[in-house]
Amino acid sequence: MLVHLSVHNYAIVEHLDLELSSGMTVITGETGAGKSIMLDALGLTLGGRADSGAVRPGADKADILASFDLSAIPEARAWLSERDLDGDGPCILRRVITAEGRSRAYINGAPCPQGDLRSLGELLIDIHSQHEHQSLLKPETHRRLLDEFAGASELARQVHLAAQRWRQTRQELERLSSAGDEQRARHQLLSYQLDELENLGLGENELVRLEQEHKTLTQSGQVLGACRQVLDLCSESDAGNVLSVLGSSLQRLSTFQDQPGALGEAFGLLTSAQIQVEEAVSELNRFVDGFEADPQRQMQVEERLDALYTLARKHRVQPDELGELQKRLQAELETLNADDQAAERLADELIAYERHYREKAGELSALRQEAAARLASAVEQEMQHLGMPGGRLSIELRELPGGDPQPQGLENVEFLVSANPGQPLKGLAKVASGGELSRISLAIQVITAQTSRVPTLVFDEVDVGIGGPTAEVVGQLLRRLGERGQVLTVTHLPQVAAQGHHHLFVHKERGSAETRTAVASLKDGARVEEIARMLGGVDMTRESLAHARKMVASASI
Repeated sequence: MLVHLSVHNYAIVEHLDLELSSGMTVITGETGAGKSIMLDALGLTLGGRADSGAVRPGADKADILASFDLSAIPEARAWLSERDLDGDGPCILRRVITAEGRSRAYINGAPCPQGDLRSLGELLIDIHSQHEHQSLLKPETHRRLLDEFAGASELARQVHLAAQRWRQTRQELERLSSAGDEQRARHQLLSYQLDELENLGLGENELVRLEQEHKTLTQSGQVLGACRQVLDLCSESDAGNVLSVLGSSLQRLSTFQDQPGALGEAFGLLTSAQIQVEEAVSELNRFVDGFEADPQRQMQVEERLDALYTLARKHRVQPDELGELQKRLQAELETLNADDQAAERLADELIAYERHYREKAGELSALRQEAAARLASAVEQEMQHLGMPGGRLSIELRELPGGDPQPQGLENVEFLVSANPGQPLKGLAKVASGGELSRISLAIQVITAQTSRVPTLVFDEVDVGIGGPTAEVVGQLLRRLGERGQVLTVTHLPQVAAQGHHHLFVHKERGSAETRTAVASLKDGARVEEIARMLGGVDMTRESLAHARKMVASASI
């Protein structure tokens, strides 16, 4: 429910603060006073289009703020919660339009796209006017009203979700299927490449071991030659080898080996050197005696290394990266295998989702068929009371072409009307008279109000083109709606104004330099005087005042 509307520097409004209540609130005033300005400003907070012309001359921006009590609107609370925009207290929608034409929108103080205001606004207020974009011109509104009247809103939600799940599943399945040929080719290539790598049988750290062994094998001749040269120098050379030199040196010093100091130390070191050289010669002889060249092993190692290097070049990786490559290819192959399994699973899910959709959509279609006739009949009766004798309404359910599940169910819903006898039934959007359209909308809303999810209804001049007893009926209907929620209506008719629970009077205040629109809440005598003015013009008489007083009293009974 709309509880507060604040308007600053909008059109000819400098400052306006309105506290609003449940029930029927009528808005009256002389022509040109700006009665519709409040509704236009409210429309901006609901995502309506705006331009720099909305800003009051001389101001830098227009600022409009609307506060709503959401305690009885669970859909709106859920909408806010899904977007982390909920908070304590009322929900506040705000719109700021600068003199340069820029616009900013806010929900509970958080900046938001203009489209979010529209989406949330559709859950809060239903505006009925002579403008082409009112909600009852939208086919989705026809469908929603029929489903609410049939008590099928939850079933319609289930149908919508079932169609959504079916579509998402089909899109995923198509994504997997569209890449089928390419994936099959990739699967075949990966399998071949993995077979090559698995047949290679690369062991852990095998490359390092092979390269080290190959290095040893290729250097075997050099190693053997070096060992023999060292043996020759140490013990076998005729020209004097290391051992013979050491032996001669020790023999010359043996007489002085007991001398203290450096000489004795030197003799000990030479003795130790002789022992170590003899041990080294012994080890070299053992190596040379046991050494066997293995050309065949060298060939095997070279062939194995060649296989590793060739496969690495084929895959454009370093030889030591072959193990990691095998893991990557295996992971990709497993992913492709998983996609194949996922496609099979999705195909089964698609069948199950469609079966579920057909079941729920069939139930919904049956409820719609049954409720359509009842709703059409009830609205026709109200149309007779609203100055459209002979008016007809038909609810057409047209089966959707194609077999794919659709979010709206198995059929489109459209309200067709004929405002006058003899005229063919037409869509609401094609009704020529704005007044007729407003009254038809009123008739539909009166019938569906008990099931409507929208708690605030706005009617802008729904009484255009009517008068007399019909105007009184319109007022009574609006009052009935107000007793179930909140109704705001702009009217020129005293019969309608007298039915209101609350009365706002829009007038112009003329200063020395400019004119402003102001709004006053009328009570008791002031309200009777305004209705008397509407009855009899500028000059009020005792008769017009008495008539106005009687109308107000009769409405409150």
